[in-house]
Amino acid sequence: MGDAKLVERVASGDGGALRELYERFADRVFRYALTLLRNRHLAEEVVQETMIAVWKGAAGFERRSQVSTWLFGIARHQAHRAHRSEAKGARVPAEREEEPDPSLVVEREARVRRAVAELPPEQREVVFLAFYEGLTYDQIARVQGVPEGTVKSRMFHAKKRLAEELKP
Repeated sequence: MGDAKLVERVASGDGGALRELYERFADRVFRYALTLLRNRHLAEEVVQETMIAVWKGAAGFERRSQVSTWLFGIARHQAHRAHRSEAKGARVPAEREEEPDPSLVVEREARVRRAVAELPPEQREVVFLAFYEGLTYDQIARVQGVPEGTVKSRMFHAKKRLAEELKP
C-alpha cells in the first residue's frame, strides 16, 4: 500500500495504518532529528511527537508533496520545538551523541561523519536530506520552508567546506 493511502487511512482513525507508517518512517525521522539535534534522547522524542502530529493532522495532508516530505517537515518543526524547550531549561539535558568508534568503522567514513557534524546546522541538514534521504532540492526547500535557491546555496557552501575538510 502506498504512503499516501496510509495517511488517508490514518485520517479515518485507523491505528494499524499509523503503526505501518511508523514502521516505514521512524528510523528515517530519528536519523534526521539526530542530525538536527545531536541528542539521542531528544531525537527519540521528536519521532514520537511527529507521529502524534501525524495522527492528529493526517486529514490535513493535501497530497501536494510526498508523504516523506510532509513527515520531514513535521519532524523539523518538532525538532525546533524540542531544541527551544531544551534551551529554556525545560528538559534535563541528555548525553550528546558520541563520535563513532574509529576502530569499528572505516576511517574514511568516520572522517566524513566528523566533517558533516562540524558543518553549520543549516548546511548539515541539507546534506543529510539530500544524501542520506535522497530528497531533491525542491523537496528540501519545502521541508525547510525556504526558497530552492537557499537550499542550493547551503549545499554549495557545505560541499566546499567538506572538500576542504576531507583533503588528504
